Parts: sequence; C-alpha cells; structure tokens
Amino acid sequence: MIPVLPLGHTWGGGALPAALIGTAFGAALERAGLGSPRKLAGQFYGYDLTVLKVMLTAILTAMIGLQLLSLAGVLDLGRVYLPPTFLLPQVIGGLLFGVGFVVGGYCPGTCFVGAVGGRFDAVFALLGMVAGMLVYGAALPLFRAFADSTALGAVTVPELLRVRTGWLVFFLVAGSLVLFSAINRWERSRA
Repeated sequence: MIPVLPLGHTWGGGALPAALIGTAFGAALERAGLGSPRKLAGQFYGYDLTVLKVMLTAILTAMIGLQLLSLAGVLDLGRVYLPPTFLLPQVIGGLLFGVGFVVGGYCPGTCFVGAVGGRFDAVFALLGMVAGMLVYGAALPLFRAFADSTALGAVTVPELLRVRTGWLVFFLVAGSLVLFSAINRWERSRA
C-alpha cells in the first residue's frame, strides 16, 4: 500500500506505526468478538450484525478522516493510489471470497485475530488463505486474459455517481446513522 501522507522518519513513518495501528485494530476486532467464527457467520445468516456495525464504523471513520484531512489541506486525495477496477474478475473474486468467508468463518483480518487468540480453526483458515494465494499465483498465466478483462481503470464512487465527494460522505454517514438506529431497534426487539 502506498502511504497517503509524507510519513518519513521525521513524521514517524515506517514499520513501527503500521505495527501499532495494526495491533490496535486487531485488539478492537477481538474486543468486538470478531475472532469468533460464529459471530462472523452470524452476519451472513442474519442473527448477529456486529460485523456490519464494526466494519461500517471503521469505513466511515476512515472516510470522514480522509475528507477532513483533504479539507484541511494536509492530504491531496488526487495523489492517493487507487487500484484499477477489473469488473468481472473482481465480481467473481468477491463471490469466491464470500463463499470462503462463510465456509471458513473468517476473513483475512479476523484469521489473524483468531490465530493470535489461539483458535486452531483460524490457523487452518489462515493456512488455506496462504495456499489459495500460492495456487492463484502459480495458475495466473493460465487465465491471465480473464484476470485482465473488463478493465475500467481507477474508478471512484463519486465519479460514477457524478457527485462531489463531500456530499457522498454526508449522505453515507446520514444513511449509516439511520441503519445503525434500525439495527439497534431490531436487536432490542429480539432480546
């Protein structure tokens, strides 16, 4: 990942801040119970929406933070690296990821959280993820044409919707607050 701020030695950049941030995020995931495959699978089966709440909160926090840094002139969003979009391969990859998530009970981040927490199923899921990456890398020449198909370049949601980023952030935050309220009411009604 390319850093979005000029974090050199004078700004505290490097492996140490990344390790601290990763550790804090992992601790937050564990505290939220996301080291448990039952809680993760509960998202897909509709009986536990903790994953939605935690991850949407993380996404909204990052989105608001980036927007505020941009408005303050600290960050030029135009210089942030965006990976290119390959529509069909990414849709297929997303479906495979979702199936693996439901079957294994873990996503890549929560594999590490569960493994560090001593869960052997998380260790096996982690090993399966690594094996899958190795197989994909070895087999890529066989389906390179498909992997490179339907290239759209670096696409953003504001560009697709033809709306200013600030308005999109505003409406996503407002919609998320309504969603959180509805989830909380639903959870209280089930208790």
